[in-house]
Amino acid sequence: MELKHIRPSDIEKESFRIIQEELDKMGKKIPEEIRPTVFRAIHTTADFDYADTLVFSENAVDIAKRAIQKGAHIVTDTNMALSGINKKTLAKYGGEVHCFMADEEVMRISKERGVTRAVVSMEKAAKLNVPLIFAIGNAPTALIRLKELIDEGKIRPELIIGVPVGFVNVVEAKEMILETDIPYIVNRGRKGGSGVAAAICNSILYSL
Repeated sequence: MELKHIRPSDIEKESFRIIQEELDKMGKKIPEEIRPTVFRAIHTTADFDYADTLVFSENAVDIAKRAIQKGAHIVTDTNMALSGINKKTLAKYGGEVHCFMADEEVMRISKERGVTRAVVSMEKAAKLNVPLIFAIGNAPTALIRLKELIDEGKIRPELIIGVPVGFVNVVEAKEMILETDIPYIVNRGRKGGSGVAAAICNSILYSL
């Protein structure tokens, strides 16, 4: 095995070339409109399963772009995803990224009610008077509560990115989002994570 000497500025470009090469070998053709998102998910994880398991509602990426251009904010369920999302690009259009998981009020209420902080975070986000995109990479309970809030008529997100990772209620929570009429980008199965949630957001932001 021989090391490649690549300039730092070319590493991402070379990674994407390798991803395309390997997908070609697998005979997988990714539609143009979702290619940046699929490629960034694979690039973040080195996991080619995302070429098969990422599912998109009709025109999800274009809907997300238009929402961001109109000033939509992004709500995520981890500070890791908060850190990874390109806030500078989002701010150009008037948007912000929010994560309420460490909010003192959220922590207090979740303890009093015996529910996860993710549940209370979604309820707090629903009170924001701006268009919202949700990027959930960790907590299936966030997706479950979002679905309830949608059914209750308390919120109507512009897009839900549902990629929590884990074993308990993860698959089920994702399938619940697929049953809504809200635009979505969801990774079926157990895989996902905060890095994937941030990567999906950035794939949209970088293509504006």
